[in-house]
Amino acid sequence: MFGGMGSSLGKLAEYALALVLLVLVVSLLVGHFLGQPMLLAYVETGSMEPTLQAGDGFVAIPSAIAGEVTVGDVVAFEAEQVHGGDLTTHRVVDARSGGYITQGDNNPFTDQGQGEPPVTDGQIKAVALQVNGEVVRIPHLGTGVMAMGAAIDRAERFLAGFFGTPRLGDQQLAYLLFGFGVLIYGVSLVTGGEGRRDRPGGRSRSRSREGVVDPRLLVIGFTILIMVAATAAMVLPAGTQSYGIVSTEGDSANPTIVPMGESDEMTFVRHNGGQLPVVSYMEPASDGVEVEPHVTHMSANETVNATITFHAPPETGYYMRSVTEYRYLLVLPAPVIQGLYVVHPWLPYLAVNALIGGLIAIPGLLLVGSGDLRLRSRDRDRRGGIVTRLLE
Repeated sequence: MFGGMGSSLGKLAEYALALVLLVLVVSLLVGHFLGQPMLLAYVETGSMEPTLQAGDGFVAIPSAIAGEVTVGDVVAFEAEQVHGGDLTTHRVVDARSGGYITQGDNNPFTDQGQGEPPVTDGQIKAVALQVNGEVVRIPHLGTGVMAMGAAIDRAERFLAGFFGTPRLGDQQLAYLLFGFGVLIYGVSLVTGGEGRRDRPGGRSRSRSREGVVDPRLLVIGFTILIMVAATAAMVLPAGTQSYGIVSTEGDSANPTIVPMGESDEMTFVRHNGGQLPVVSYMEPASDGVEVEPHVTHMSANETVNATITFHAPPETGYYMRSVTEYRYLLVLPAPVIQGLYVVHPWLPYLAVNALIGGLIAIPGLLLVGSGDLRLRSRDRDRRGGIVTRLLE
């Protein structure tokens, strides 16, 4: 009895581990598509010590669901100057009309004192989770990731040089390889545990499942593949665009050089390179910027221009202006997408994927039923020829 209970608990633990791995994989893939940290992130330097040591990880809440940023929050933002313009994790120490003032806990000066413009909401990609005012820290999470990234970088450099192909990039390659490996491991945990069954008296027999494929897994896998492709088609062409404008006393033909207290315009090109119609929503992600039109419907391979208007403050200086585009496949009625978008810009993504997934998965699962697909092999001749037959 206890042996059977232990076996059940062990299998439950395997399923729980597989679920955790699946969540991590989904987070990595979504984070890769969105170009922002999701669920987990880490710091590479000691600028946030003692809150976060170099190589420590933290729980990253996407800015779209983190709520309003306030003083004291630790944010990951796309820098313009500090850290070479890379993603930077620092604390918000002040909020002003032009944006947020940020500073590393271990730095004597603010980022803006070192030439970084005030950070806008559009630049913030994630907010670190805090409990009782303390950042939830995962020690050394980034240490292993950085070591793996260095090894992958060397391997990718070698392969690119050997085959004469352009480099993919070590971070993107690391995400893809790690996600693929963990996904395969997670699937093997869920599907590979039926190999043995204990008999009374301590003996065991093996039940070979070689050549047996559950067709439902194939349907689910194909459904996930199509949903990932649909998400990529919506997310990759969109996102946040940030522009640095100069408020100056003079005038210029450059739309990002604006006289103090005045406005200037520039054209933003929106293109739908897919074969399905889309709807595009553009909205300001900072103060001092407007976009027209706000909503645009585009058919297959259509290009539409939008107008971005920059407003310069009455003081001279360098300021950031940001706009965000959300793009959705028009597989749902436009009013439905509009209603979901008003509630939250992420809801149309969920609705579109739910519709696509349902249209593929439900008929597919009904079609294949619950039977297995068996791959049977037999020798054809003495030379070892194999004929594979697909049987239900």
